[in-house]
Amino acid sequence: MMSAAAPILFFDSGVGGLSVVAAARRLLPQAPFVYAADLAGFPYGTRTEVEIAGRVPALLGRLVERYRPRLVVIACNTASTIALSAVRAALDVPVVGTVPAIKPAALTSRTRVIGVLGTAATVRQPYVDRLSAEYAGDCTVIRHGSAELVAMAEAKLRGEAVELASIAQAIAPLFAAPRGGEIDVVVLACTHFPLLETELLAAAPHPVAFVDGSAGIARRIAVLTEAQAWPDVAPPGIAVLTDTTDADRLAPALAAHGFERVVAL
Repeated sequence: MMSAAAPILFFDSGVGGLSVVAAARRLLPQAPFVYAADLAGFPYGTRTEVEIAGRVPALLGRLVERYRPRLVVIACNTASTIALSAVRAALDVPVVGTVPAIKPAALTSRTRVIGVLGTAATVRQPYVDRLSAEYAGDCTVIRHGSAELVAMAEAKLRGEAVELASIAQAIAPLFAAPRGGEIDVVVLACTHFPLLETELLAAAPHPVAFVDGSAGIARRIAVLTEAQAWPDVAPPGIAVLTDTTDADRLAPALAAHGFERVVAL
């Protein structure tokens, strides 16, 4: 029988996965959470597929051995599109990945021109081709990868100021592409980017809607853990960092998401 104390383990290259944690907490307020950030490998979006495919399963194997979670959530689009199959093959617990929200974007777009904003590693994946063909076949799907936005999201959670001009510059190529002026829905295909949604709305050259997959991931977690036992009250969350250099500056943001303990892996 599953112990009520068994946590849900969230994994990301940095703190972007906190956007997924927030959605999951709303559905499962009593659930114990562990959040792992591979800051030593950050950012994944500029690494090769070979590096990510080797690194992610190995790290998750260590984390699962240490924390014995009931479920693993890869709260990272880049890691999911590259390493999800390998992680599922290596672990004996259910694993939920992160899927770019192309389907809901296509359902809401009126212009039939959709933007996909992610890391360079995510937007070039064949997986995005398949999602676009399956769910947005009648749409023009314009992609743009930005490592700068990932860094700005991390900086924001460290308490640093983020300039709107820098945000606007980072997203400008998406809207400057052919038919980019017709984009009405943008898929935030990196879990870091919802942390910048206020700034993205202000910096966009024309009104657009932003969609991400966090709510869908939370619903999937709820389905997979349905009828399982939970503590009466969620215990303090644990944040696990592979590099603790910025631990003090990240601590307030982690605590705001329920992670009061910060430890090293």
